[in-house]
Amino acid sequence: MRPSTTERIIKLTAVLFWLLVWHVAARVVGERILLVSPVDVVLRLFKLLQDASTWASAAFSTLRVAGGFFLALLAALVLAPLAAGFKPIRILLSPLVQAFKTVPVASIVIVVLIWVSSRNLSVIISFMMVFPVLYTDMLGAIDTTDQQMVEMARVFRLGTWQRLRLVYIPQVYPWFLSSSSLALGLAWKSAVAAEVIGIPQGSLGERLYEAKLFFATADVFAYTLVIVALSVLFEYVMKAIIKFIGHRLEAV
Repeated sequence: MRPSTTERIIKLTAVLFWLLVWHVAARVVGERILLVSPVDVVLRLFKLLQDASTWASAAFSTLRVAGGFFLALLAALVLAPLAAGFKPIRILLSPLVQAFKTVPVASIVIVVLIWVSSRNLSVIISFMMVFPVLYTDMLGAIDTTDQQMVEMARVFRLGTWQRLRLVYIPQVYPWFLSSSSLALGLAWKSAVAAEVIGIPQGSLGERLYEAKLFFATADVFAYTLVIVALSVLFEYVMKAIIKFIGHRLEAV
């Protein structure tokens, strides 16, 4: 259901209110190193966007976040059905999934940097953070599939593809769409955090680290806005692709 005009106005008013609070707080503090106003951040953002290196850094990080997400998606699509059908596989994967969920990103980054170049760090970190979300939700959706529908498909001797299309995909699809939205945001947060620690050359994480190193607070906020915008855009594109594939499968 799309939000009404009134709801949109209320949300916009709330955003403007907090921007005003931010602006007033920056003026009260009066120290640009501690807090800059949203006006200063926007002005700095426009300057950064005129620099080709900013776009290069954005492309660097986006490609690696996308790579980690797609690898996690592929792994979940393969392993979740296997774990649902074969209990030994579920038991075998359980400690690994739990470890991915609980081990701090900083610890993983340190270990990963021992083995691989920092340039590939964000791919691995985004994969490790996203896979448990997609795998767990997909496995839960399969486990809660209506058994009457499964039995009916067995009685009518439907083929494997027909069972997937008519029974499992309609059950898993809503869960998958919801978990993908959560996973996409998590992929960006974890990947950029890893980049700030590992400092791969040419990444947005490196830009954030340099801004912090030189007390360029406006740059920190500006690069954060770039990351948020990329995350939202990436999520929008991915959800559109997933919905398109879902509609195509329903039409087959």
